[in-house]
Amino acid sequence: MTTIKFNKFYKQFNYLSLILIVVSLTLLLFKGLNYGVDFKGGTLIEIRADKNSSNISLIRDSFNQMNLGDVSVKNFGNETDYIVKFEKQNSDDPKFIDNIKKKLSSSIGDVEFRRVENVGPKVSAELLKSGIIAIALSLAAMLIYIWIRFEWQFSLGAILALFHDVIITLGIFSLFSLEINLSIVAAVLTIVGYSMNDTVVIFDRVRENLKKYADIKIFELTNISINETLSRTIITSITTLLALLSIYFFGGEILKGFSLAMILGVIFGTYSSIYIANPILVMLKVSQKTIIKEEKD
Repeated sequence: MTTIKFNKFYKQFNYLSLILIVVSLTLLLFKGLNYGVDFKGGTLIEIRADKNSSNISLIRDSFNQMNLGDVSVKNFGNETDYIVKFEKQNSDDPKFIDNIKKKLSSSIGDVEFRRVENVGPKVSAELLKSGIIAIALSLAAMLIYIWIRFEWQFSLGAILALFHDVIITLGIFSLFSLEINLSIVAAVLTIVGYSMNDTVVIFDRVRENLKKYADIKIFELTNISINETLSRTIITSITTLLALLSIYFFGGEILKGFSLAMILGVIFGTYSSIYIANPILVMLKVSQKTIIKEEKD
C-alpha cells in the first residue's frame, strides 16, 4: 500500500491555517456578520396561499420586490402555508399590511393573512445569544468528552481543530456577506459534531499505534495513523459532500445557506483532522509514556 507523507507538509499547512484564522477573525471583528431577520428583528406574517399559486420562489420574489429589507420565506405546516419574515417593522399600521396584501394578491392571487406580528430586537438578541451559547456549550461538551476519552493533549488538538473549522467557516460568510440565520447556527453545530467524529477516528488509531510501536516517534506515528484511516475518511467525506451538493443545487433557496455552511465544514473538518489535530500531538511530544502515565493515574 502506498503511504502518503502527510507529515511532510505539517508546517506549511499550519502556517496556511494560521493566516486563514487571522484573516477570518479580522473580518469577524471589523466587518462582522450579515445577520438575517431571525437575529435583526422585523415583521412576521403567516400566510395561506391559493393552491394554484403556492410556490415558495414566487412568494419570495413578490416580497423582495416590495423593498422590505431582508426577506425569509419558509413552508409551514400544509403545502399552502408559509411563514414570511422581513426587516421592516410596521405591522401595527393597517395600511402597511393592506398594501402588502394588495401587492401580493396582484402577483400570486388570493392570499389569506392568518397572523401578523412584530419580532422585536430584544427577541432577536435573545435568539442570537441562545445560538452563541449553544455553540459554546457544544464545544465545552466535546472538550470534556475528549478529555475523558483520551489524554489532555488529544483534547487540546481536537478543540483547536473545531475552533479552526468554525472560525474559518464564519470568516467566509463574513467575507461574502452571506446571511446568518438559525439554519446556519444549526449547520455550525453539525460541523462541530462532524469535525470531532473525523478527529476521534484518527486519534483512536494514533493511541492504538502508540501502544503498539514504542520505538516510532509521534511525527511518523501520526502519518501512519492517518494513512491507515484514510480510506474511511475519504469515503465518508465524499458521500457526505455528494449529498450536500445535491441539497445546495436542487434543494431550493431556503437550504442554500445551510448546505453551503455544511459543505465548508466538511472540507475544513477533513483538513483539520489531518493538519491541525495531529500536528498538535507532534508539538506536545506525545509518546507511549503519555498513554501509560494517564492509564496509571
